[in-house]
Amino acid sequence: MHGLKESFVRYKNLSMPYERWISLNDTLSDKDRDAISRHISKLSNHPVISVIMPCCNTPEMWLRRSIESVRSQLYPYWELCIAYYPSAMPHLRALLEEYTRLDERIRLSLHEQCNAAVASNSALSIAEGEFLAFLNHNDELPQHALYTVAVVLNEKPFLDLIYSDEDKIDENGLRFDPYFKPDWNPDLFTAQNFVRYLCVYRAETVRALGGFLGDCKESQDWDLALRVTESIPASHIHHIPHILYHCRTIPPASSMMQNEKPRADHDVIKMLQDHLNRTSLEGNVIRDISGNARIQYSIPSHIPTVSIIIPTFNGLSLLCRCIKSIKNKTLYSNYEIIIVDNQSDDSNTLDYLNSLEKSGIARILKYNHPFNYSAINNFAAEKAGGEFLCLMNNDIEVISEDWLNEMLGHAARPGIGAVGAMLYYPDNTIQHAGVILLESGVAGHLYAGKKRGTAGYHARTCMTQNLSAVTAACLLIRASTYRDVGGFDEDNLPISFNDVDFCLRVRERGFRNLWTPFAEFYHNESASRGSDDNKEKKERFQRETLHMLARWSHELNNDPAYNPNLIFYYGWPYLAPEPQVKKPWIPYLKKEETSEGF
Repeated sequence: MHGLKESFVRYKNLSMPYERWISLNDTLSDKDRDAISRHISKLSNHPVISVIMPCCNTPEMWLRRSIESVRSQLYPYWELCIAYYPSAMPHLRALLEEYTRLDERIRLSLHEQCNAAVASNSALSIAEGEFLAFLNHNDELPQHALYTVAVVLNEKPFLDLIYSDEDKIDENGLRFDPYFKPDWNPDLFTAQNFVRYLCVYRAETVRALGGFLGDCKESQDWDLALRVTESIPASHIHHIPHILYHCRTIPPASSMMQNEKPRADHDVIKMLQDHLNRTSLEGNVIRDISGNARIQYSIPSHIPTVSIIIPTFNGLSLLCRCIKSIKNKTLYSNYEIIIVDNQSDDSNTLDYLNSLEKSGIARILKYNHPFNYSAINNFAAEKAGGEFLCLMNNDIEVISEDWLNEMLGHAARPGIGAVGAMLYYPDNTIQHAGVILLESGVAGHLYAGKKRGTAGYHARTCMTQNLSAVTAACLLIRASTYRDVGGFDEDNLPISFNDVDFCLRVRERGFRNLWTPFAEFYHNESASRGSDDNKEKKERFQRETLHMLARWSHELNNDPAYNPNLIFYYGWPYLAPEPQVKKPWIPYLKKEETSEGF
């Protein structure tokens, strides 16, 4: 990762065409291929990888290219298991049999239905490899795909599931639309099957689960991945940040599952509901307005109290708007409002606070010390009676009435830490869609300044997901977790980055932080306190920045919710001209050689 200013200075062209990026970073030279061959010979373990390819109504041109992409693998320890439906493709039988004669590693299996799950299970039945890789009959693997997987398995032989980045390839061989994915992100995975290509499983794990289910239709690979991830620890899942799969875009008539596409929505919803049932999680699966599957997690049956903590200093109009929106636009009823008055001296504000207390709308706590955001929230958290704490700025205005149901449904789940929300500026541009960690800039808000409704990188703003950090302008968490990690750092981070530091300490304890786009607010950022624009504030900000860089240097350079092939500038992911990605064959280049391309 690179900080904001550093990225801009070092990389002047942030909109690099993907073709240019490929030529710089994803094109193997002969020297690279020689180095890879040397590395393969040095590997202590050569696991056999069975490539599973279901076929039905496949155009010969694309089938040949798919098969040849496997035969061209630099890693030789593979077998290609092809399942085909003879009634649907009698003209291809001779071609497939020809390939079995050309390469003894290619094996055939017949299946009786033009159904992806049935075909995949048929291919699985003849696979003898320790690991399984799945390849669609139209798609291609780059030459180093299986080699890269084998390297990872030598480094981490305990892995059960490996997935890579991917892109698309058109009829003319032009690559486009890369998806540089996050590391394992279980909540994003329930909204989007991002592990699909390239996906490699331990064979015994798949067989123990009964392989593919025949009733999953188009979602059969997603369903298998869900069942596998339910049965293994997260530490046995690994993401390779390399493009190891090219998904071909061709007319939909060639799709194996075209006649079943109208049922896909129903199948995905049923699949996710089955996932909830197997994992004993309460919730409902619906389709959101963007067409994606969305899990609405249920609030606990005992209806816990939520303490909404709002620090304030004067700012009467902002505070009035905030309190009014909570009272008028919150469907969840079991909450208390705690306003922490930090030395307000405006008579109208003081009268308003007094009226709120007398009417029972809010409790008012007096904090008669210099402004310290961390200390104020810690002070209130100790006096809050709720099972959950909602930290909220006084310049927040509720938009979505079910915001507290949505955030509480997540925060109450086992393993979830801090839960953040979607925040907009008053002009309907995004202020916060989660926080990304940065090597020199500490942190930045994703998609800040983009128009409301922006889908983001591969539709990420439309989906619930795990992030390293979220802003405390609106943050919900269990009170016990807040106290267990020691609250906010009021000594080193009184004003800035205290929420990022807090979230990282929550994550350090083994919890997953989460951001949801389905709890929406307006946020008039820093309206009551102003910006860091004088000398004293700038010096304080610098001290806090240095503390974060010293405390979290490794984490700031390795955000698992991002990808090292991307840089971050003004809220948006861009291709990194010099990705911070390990290239495992580089040590095996001869001393006089330099890598051309990679």
